[in-house]
Amino acid sequence: MNSYWRSTTSPLYSFLFTIPLFLIYEIGILLTSSDDMLVLRNGADALMRQILEIFGVSGHYWIGGIFFIGFIITFILQRKYWKETQIHGDYLLLMMGESVVWSVMIYFFMTNVYLLLMNPTGSMLVQQVTLAVGAGIYEEFLFRVLLIAGISAILGFIFQWSEKTKNWSAMIIAAGIFSSFHFIGEYGDFFSFNIFMIRFLAGMALGTLYFLRGFGITAWSHAIYDLIVLTRMTTQ
Repeated sequence: MNSYWRSTTSPLYSFLFTIPLFLIYEIGILLTSSDDMLVLRNGADALMRQILEIFGVSGHYWIGGIFFIGFIITFILQRKYWKETQIHGDYLLLMMGESVVWSVMIYFFMTNVYLLLMNPTGSMLVQQVTLAVGAGIYEEFLFRVLLIAGISAILGFIFQWSEKTKNWSAMIIAAGIFSSFHFIGEYGDFFSFNIFMIRFLAGMALGTLYFLRGFGITAWSHAIYDLIVLTRMTTQ
């Protein structure tokens, strides 16, 4: 069991485990018309598309390609872990089960405070599933992987803090940005301090899960949570 916990936090397992999420999301985008895509609310994906447009890179499909290329580069840069990590198919199945457990825990936490992280805006089921999966992979990649790493590097440069202190401080700041992001844009919620704090705590929970279990399980947990919310809203 110790081998499972140690191995599945490695970048190699995260890379393999999140490939299906990425493919599901991109297939959903391909099945959606360009007009419908404009109203899909996957905030992190939309934000990254807007950043690319500033640099003259437009189009709905560029972000997926750039994301995948960046993921491949990160995967190659982490090759020092390749020899240390042996791939076990049963570990990937266990990671799926673990992600379900984490997602259910997040769901019960959010429903007990009468707030859900997801509010599907797509008119078709395929759009809503695409949103759910996209939130898992893109929001976690932006707000956990990139943002925590960037803020941690800045804090380390300015304050010369220890690795642990700067990483956890960066995670707290990233959780605040994650919560604030839900109030921005045409489809954003009206600001409420109580809702901000609840989403902030959810960001803290996802950030802690990211530190403890890696990007792959965090992305899947977020995506499965959103699919649970989608199922509940659809059946009601």
